[in-house]
Amino acid sequence: MSIFSRKPTTEPAVDVFDAPTTAVDDLTGSYTIDPSHSRIGFSARHAMVTTVRGSFRDFTGTATIDAADPAASSVSLTIKTASIDTGNADRDGHLVSADFFDAEVNPEITFVSTAVAKVDEDTWAITGDLSIAGTTKSLTIAFDETGSAQDPFGNLRAGFEGSTALNRKDWGLTWNAALETGGLLVSEKIKLELDISAIKNA
Repeated sequence: MSIFSRKPTTEPAVDVFDAPTTAVDDLTGSYTIDPSHSRIGFSARHAMVTTVRGSFRDFTGTATIDAADPAASSVSLTIKTASIDTGNADRDGHLVSADFFDAEVNPEITFVSTAVAKVDEDTWAITGDLSIAGTTKSLTIAFDETGSAQDPFGNLRAGFEGSTALNRKDWGLTWNAALETGGLLVSEKIKLELDISAIKNA
């Protein structure tokens, strides 16, 4: 047999991220949000023409899921205000100033659930106290389960995607500028998007 046709003596390496995973039926347990595989984003209309999108780069969170009694479930989320990122340093600087979030005085944005309900097989409605810039108001976020699996490292992961909309003026974020053509520079309506990957605690 030629050395050029000899069978390899070792099997090719397997990428652990390509290894098969196992779906999980019962998600009951306590979880920690994995920031490196999660995103908390937002969008707003700018000058009544375009949509500006951004996200927060620094956040932590926990969740408790009770599949048998969804109302016993809970969620807690803490966001570092100064970690806001819209891809424009000047705009980010304005957002963390006293005109908007006043990050020096209000270094964190928090969300703590007050009620959790299972709407259908894959949808949850989570109502909680959202605190921004010293103002706390109730907000409901609809979350869809996007999947669950035992990853190659032995972690049980659960994925959720949530979205809602709010009026920033309700949280005291009132700064704006009038346009010469009519209308305002920044929309009052803000859309929130949350893509969450949570790891079950051992």
